[in-house]
Amino acid sequence: MSNRSSFSASRRWLSSERIALRVLEELGFKILETRKKVLVNGIEVGEIDAVVEDSSGNKWGVEIKAGRIDVTGIRQIYVNSIIENVKPMVICKGFADDAAKELAEKLGVKVIELSDVFLVDSEELEIIVREVVENAIADYFELFFTMPSNIKQEWYETLKVLANSLTIDEACEKLGVDINTLAKRLNEMRERGLIPKWARKFSSIKRVAQIIVQRQAMSHAMEESHKILEMIKTLNTQFSQLIQMLSSLEKNLKSFEKNQ
Repeated sequence: MSNRSSFSASRRWLSSERIALRVLEELGFKILETRKKVLVNGIEVGEIDAVVEDSSGNKWGVEIKAGRIDVTGIRQIYVNSIIENVKPMVICKGFADDAAKELAEKLGVKVIELSDVFLVDSEELEIIVREVVENAIADYFELFFTMPSNIKQEWYETLKVLANSLTIDEACEKLGVDINTLAKRLNEMRERGLIPKWARKFSSIKRVAQIIVQRQAMSHAMEESHKILEMIKTLNTQFSQLIQMLSSLEKNLKSFEKNQ
């Protein structure tokens, strides 16, 4: 699968997640947790997209699919729900085939089809779009105010190139590396929290790089300004001391002349 298609799939799943969680809330469910790790003896064996609670206090493990659910997806949420002691639920755009539908009914997996429940009017669409925009702005603000101040020189040089490149191929050419090497470097920065996990498309990575480079430039300028201010304070102190010395010297000269 190409990088472009994987990025597109990731964005599509995130959109489905937002829509699914909103639908669950509209249906009266309370969102307790998202992206819950499923552990067996301390070892991660899976993940539940969301854990929700209905009006009766029953907890459900929810699998969110951007497309249609198949037999594998049904089995996955069923097993994960048993491990976490919750009821299994799937939110999707329908069944991939009759086998998936029959298995869901047999195992008691509740399936909510978005095509049946997600009917949006203009006002609801405006709210959803506003929430998406607000979340995006919040992500960039968080990046600006929480990123580390000490960045490896190799990473910083990479970010500067990314910030000034039109395409990922251009960035690779400027850095003199192939796309796999650059991808590995980006993953290292992502693991250290320098590049957020949501930044997958090149355009998003470029914006992140631009923010980091500008933030570093501002930090450097502030540090230099602080140094200049301290230097001015030192010069002012030295100048005051010089004035005092000259004043004292003047007094001594006058006293000397008076005694002659």
